[in-house]
Amino acid sequence: MNDATATRMEAACSLLAESQRRYLLYQLAERGGGNVEDLVTEIAAWERDVRPDQVDKEIRQQIYVSLVHNHLPRLADYGIIDYDLRSGDIVLDDGFEDIKPLLEQFRQTEEDPELRQLSSL
Repeated sequence: MNDATATRMEAACSLLAESQRRYLLYQLAERGGGNVEDLVTEIAAWERDVRPDQVDKEIRQQIYVSLVHNHLPRLADYGIIDYDLRSGDIVLDDGFEDIKPLLEQFRQTEEDPELRQLSSL
């Protein structure tokens, strides 16, 4: 493995280590794109294991700030997403294909109760 490949792999693992980023990417992969406002509510509901209409305004605001100031710029820097802060629109970019197989492995683990149990040991 050459240095460039190792660096890309390390970056992908680092990006996907954060649960909010993974869930954001799961949603974008399913839809092909989305809007920050809608995704904030879904991420908050997912994190707290509640329905989207049960998410309070304060939690939504915290996640919005986290997305806009951390996760979205980081994903954009790696060419995984493209987003317009004014409209709130987010679309997948070409770099998404590089991390897609790894993201799918994370998702399978998170969705499978038996695998989740093993990973928590």
